[in-house]
Amino acid sequence: MNIEQTRRLSEKQFAIMFAALCGLLVVGGIVIHNLAVYGHAAFNLDNRGLFWGLPIIVYDYFLLTSTGLAMIAALAIVFNAEEFRPVLKRAVWLALAGLVGGVAVLMLELGHPLRALWAIPFSFAFSSPLYWKVMAVSFYVVSLLLLLWRLLTPGWTMPALRTHALITLVLAFAVTAIAGVVYGSQSFRPFWASGDIPVAFFFESLLGGLAFIYFFSYLGYAFNPALMPDNLRRLFDERMPALLSLAIFIHLLFVLARLTSGLYGNLEGLQVWQHLARSPLLYLELFVGLLLPLVLLMLPATRTRPWAQILASLLVMNALLIARFEYIIGGQLVPLFKGAWAPDLLHYAPSATEWLLLLVAIFLSNAVNAFGEMRLHLGQEA
Repeated sequence: MNIEQTRRLSEKQFAIMFAALCGLLVVGGIVIHNLAVYGHAAFNLDNRGLFWGLPIIVYDYFLLTSTGLAMIAALAIVFNAEEFRPVLKRAVWLALAGLVGGVAVLMLELGHPLRALWAIPFSFAFSSPLYWKVMAVSFYVVSLLLLLWRLLTPGWTMPALRTHALITLVLAFAVTAIAGVVYGSQSFRPFWASGDIPVAFFFESLLGGLAFIYFFSYLGYAFNPALMPDNLRRLFDERMPALLSLAIFIHLLFVLARLTSGLYGNLEGLQVWQHLARSPLLYLELFVGLLLPLVLLMLPATRTRPWAQILASLLVMNALLIARFEYIIGGQLVPLFKGAWAPDLLHYAPSATEWLLLLVAIFLSNAVNAFGEMRLHLGQEA
């Protein structure tokens, strides 16, 4: 890019950050007002067993996407994949930006967020997966910050960063696996309980990370492929379509396998699958969010087209959010310890405040990411 193109791109990145901050100010103000006035009554939860709503879904979605981005960057460094060099800084910064958005929503969901900063680490609840999840996330953030600092140092090489990248990879994998254990170990909720959930979370994380790299790399260049470096275009046209297609296919296998076994299962709690099979969201996720991107990325006529890559990544990002919604809410639809007074299945629809919390995460993450694009020059390799 010449100087004039760089200046115009910086102006567009500033406009993105400014718009995101304005959106954050508006929706954040409404959320804080609603929480101050109504407290947790602003959430459409149910004390018969539905305790985790859209804010937890948003938090887990951004957390797992963050670990997926970190794992992709770390794996590229560990295996000396030089073709991924143009996206490493952006992937690590995106991992931090997404984590900031997700954790902010979690803090707003908690009844006493400041107390959580010291009460959770010093609770020493060693038997709780949630305790280890918080501890793993803490070390993961430190490792990400140090890795970013080293990537921003001129003259870095992949062999020099290999040990640090391996540590980051292990921590990102630990966060993802423990997040899966939090749900998969709850035997009293059969819809959740399964030993393969940590593995499914691992592939979902990688899928989300690949989709985010595609979409936000294009966003970083104002959706103008002509401004992108040749090595980045080469990566997006040669290696990335195959990787994203493979990740979509593996995730699709997990979804279909769980759907099939759930529909034919007769254990109490698995009747949720019958309910989900009648939901339009499931088919929107499968056909529009997964199969359509898979076709776009497999057809030679579209796989290297920027519009197809942007659309595929955007659809995948939305499909993963739907999948997270179905999984977390679906596991809570059967009332716990129900009697004659309880319905067969609970009903949940996010409140306006909960939808606004999703926007808080989106606006905050985009503002942080745009700041990095402007100030850290994420598109530069060294």
